[in-house]
Amino acid sequence: MTEFFWNRLSKPFFVMAPMKDVTDVAWRKIVAKRGKPDVFWTEFVSADGLCHSTVAPAPLLRDLEFSNDEHPIVAQIFSSKPEMISYATKLAAELGFDGVDINMGCPDRAVEKQGSGASLMKNPKLAVEIIRAAQEASDLPVSLKTRIGYTKESLDEWLPILLEANPAAITIHLRTRKELSLVPAHWELMQKAVEIRNRINPNVLLIGNGDVQDLEDAKIKVAESGCDGVMLGRAMFGNPWLFSGIDGLRKSIMSDDAFTKSQHGLEEKLEALIELAYEFEKISPAKHFSILKKHIKAFVTGFDGAADLRAKLMEANSAAELENFLKGKASPK
Repeated sequence: MTEFFWNRLSKPFFVMAPMKDVTDVAWRKIVAKRGKPDVFWTEFVSADGLCHSTVAPAPLLRDLEFSNDEHPIVAQIFSSKPEMISYATKLAAELGFDGVDINMGCPDRAVEKQGSGASLMKNPKLAVEIIRAAQEASDLPVSLKTRIGYTKESLDEWLPILLEANPAAITIHLRTRKELSLVPAHWELMQKAVEIRNRINPNVLLIGNGDVQDLEDAKIKVAESGCDGVMLGRAMFGNPWLFSGIDGLRKSIMSDDAFTKSQHGLEEKLEALIELAYEFEKISPAKHFSILKKHIKAFVTGFDGAADLRAKLMEANSAAELENFLKGKASPK
């Protein structure tokens, strides 16, 4: 039996959530320098787009670039066509990824219109065909990211279907598709998911996702639910150091000692923002600079004058403009 990287992870493990226009090449590079997660994830990428691109090199391939500092790294793909998933999985293997993850939870209407993402929860037969196509395409471990149900919680029906397909890991965003992110994540259901997994296929790793504030919160959620790992998304915003405390956190779990979070001042944060802006321009020249606005909002907050500074930075159209303003601005107190 092939040993995947998943089997070598220390438990509990803490991983990066795949987030469109967030976990791009530039952001992952910034995070890798400041504290690596146990597993990196790419943004989700259209398998159909990868297959049908007539441009050489395909623009979407830029989203699948990564550095040697980002292992293990998983490429997240989506499609409703098994043959496209097969193509993208083979490509991910050729590019040197450590695994491939299939998106079965995205609620974006354009994605669902294609029969992909969360809509696969309404078509379990196709979902299994897609998993099989990925598993047969290469030696890469195949994982999935999904939700607790479509319009209502349906773990008893949906999760066994996925478990019987034997993926390496399943990440469960603990909301339904209908709920989007409008209600608190139902972490009380993670224990139920673990019980179903233990009964049907104990070899599949389960990862909880949704409303995890930081590593300390992740530690509590693991203890309460029994899941193998936690995926953190929004907690990364403005905090590329989020995962730097993983080793200390695991030691605190083993020893039951207190966990001390690392602290980073405003100057460090602004330097990281400037670095991110330059990396974004260098790696993603075809993307509009306005994509960085969500990062500006996250980095520039929580101090006197933050709102005024943030408003000014939102007007920047380049990394140089961003840096010039910040360098010429007295540091807020």
